[in-house]
Amino acid sequence: LSSTDVAIRTPDGPRWFSWIELSVRDKDSGAVSHRAIARDITARKRAESSLITARERAEYASQAKSRFLATVSHEIRTPMNGIMGMARLLADTSLSPEQRTYVGAISTSASALLALIEDLLDYSKIEAGRFDPEPQPMSVREIADNVIELLAARAFAKDIGLGCHVEPDVPQLITADPGRVRQVLLNLIGNAVKFTDSGGVLASIARVRTETTNRIRFTITDTGPGLREEDMERIFEDFEQADGTSTRAHGGAGLGLAISKRLVTAMGGTISVSSRLGQGSEFVFDIPAISAVEAPQIRQDPLSGRHAVIVSKNLVEAEAIARTIRANGGTVDLATTAAQATPFAEGCDVLLIDAAMEQSDGRLLRRLRQGGFADCEAVTLIAPTDRGMLGEFRANGYATFLARPVRGETLLRVLLTSHAPVIAEPQPQKRGAQAGHAIGARQQGLSVLIAEDNDINAMLARATLLKAGHRVKVVGNGKAAVEAVISTGHKHRYDVVLMDLHMPVMDGLDAIAAIRRHEEETAVPPVPIMVLSADSQEKTRHAVLAHGASGFVTKPLDPDALVHAVEGQVAA
Repeated sequence: LSSTDVAIRTPDGPRWFSWIELSVRDKDSGAVSHRAIARDITARKRAESSLITARERAEYASQAKSRFLATVSHEIRTPMNGIMGMARLLADTSLSPEQRTYVGAISTSASALLALIEDLLDYSKIEAGRFDPEPQPMSVREIADNVIELLAARAFAKDIGLGCHVEPDVPQLITADPGRVRQVLLNLIGNAVKFTDSGGVLASIARVRTETTNRIRFTITDTGPGLREEDMERIFEDFEQADGTSTRAHGGAGLGLAISKRLVTAMGGTISVSSRLGQGSEFVFDIPAISAVEAPQIRQDPLSGRHAVIVSKNLVEAEAIARTIRANGGTVDLATTAAQATPFAEGCDVLLIDAAMEQSDGRLLRRLRQGGFADCEAVTLIAPTDRGMLGEFRANGYATFLARPVRGETLLRVLLTSHAPVIAEPQPQKRGAQAGHAIGARQQGLSVLIAEDNDINAMLARATLLKAGHRVKVVGNGKAAVEAVISTGHKHRYDVVLMDLHMPVMDGLDAIAAIRRHEEETAVPPVPIMVLSADSQEKTRHAVLAHGASGFVTKPLDPDALVHAVEGQVAA
């Protein structure tokens, strides 16, 4: 028996037949005959061809749409980076209160628009099928702490708490896609901060083991408005929001959660939400703990025998700190006033006090000392914006500080070393004194070459570095950058080079390779080259480092981060 489809030419065009041949044996005579059956399947073939053509056209249209969306997103993001950067520079100048309000509104609006563009770009990549996880060793603690610190300013601006607790048994490293884990955390925690107007947001990370699986579970809990049951069923769908009415209080395209679900699923995980209207929400996602590297344990329950008292009205952050203390064997009590704290004074080793509750003369700590906390060490919990008050806190009797939001590892280190003598506040360096290579270099001023074809980005980087006391030259393409670097022959004119990736005439990667070849041929020590790019994917970082780059600065350019990165490269 054989079967095949054949096409036969006819005056009306080709016709398709299903041709079946089979052998038949006569049961009486035993003679074998061959028979053939032809069935006209032209209609079926034409229908199949039409379906294939329609599918190909749909796929092409989808890819074209995604390519267009990605291109437009990139083109929009470049001027948005310039708007945000210049607004930050403008905010550092002398402004009237009214002008400062307007600049703040520009920055807020630009940040919201950039977040929307990022969502559209990610969505277009996923729709075009161009998303592939890039698993590599990553630290869950480091990524979570970085995300919390990144979103802290938004939470502090709304006067809500933001905390993170990581269980001690969470591995030091797992193999996963760090960029995508970070993105999901940014979406979930960022959403929680956006929708929470009182209380706060708590991120908890734990290890979940069964006989067959080993997973890392992330739980994001907020005290926001909560969700209706019908909203929970559709909130992970594309372009859906819990409040889809024209009177909704919060903006957005409804893409963040849809993207998060796709990313988590692509990494082999699951994501879910539980909520009650008016009582907040809890988002949970987990990913496999592949190739887990266990965190080194100095000893079991390192805080065993240690007792802390937390005085804070920020219950979410206080609870995050308390959970970390308890998880490591310590005991802790929470209070919102000095009077509430007094019964916990006996046996207290460390007193953690929210700086927002303290006065400039230290009266809260003084009252607590009088209430029985005379012998325990006092630590202030201080927001980064209030770091300038540290001198006053030390003068008022605080031994040290913990920056909010508090990192678990830093908390443990402070608690394990409490009762150490109070460190005197460091005296400012005299002008001209050498306080390490980085400080000395900054006082002298570095010579920096910027290769950037976008005038606004170049202006932003130049203004930022000039303000920091450095000398700056700007060129508009990779070829000009190479010529500027190698023109001095056997001695570099520049201390560091900032190189954009995408430029006319010669792109950044080719320029880096040309500079490195020149250095090898002339035995010149390599000049630090830092790449400027909005593409922060790990594969992009690996590519630029493989071409000889020394570091990576992500756009949009943050002035403080740019100065720190430049000076850090030279110091290294």
